[in-house]
Amino acid sequence: MSILHSPFYSDFDSEEEAESYDRWFRAKVQEALDDPNPGIPHEEAMMRLDQLLEERRKNRRAAA
Repeated sequence: MSILHSPFYSDFDSEEEAESYDRWFRAKVQEALDDPNPGIPHEEAMMRLDQLLEERRKNRRAAA
């Protein structure tokens, strides 16, 4: 098992840092759950992402 997937390895330098991140993450999840706006279907989200990535590829090719 690599260190990146080890349950004994932490990305945080301290327990306080890990707890702070956990609180932030949970607040963001709750914020998303409480958002009254309609969700975006997965297919539409992927289509938007594909369009954005293709636009960036075109821009990169044009700049080269």
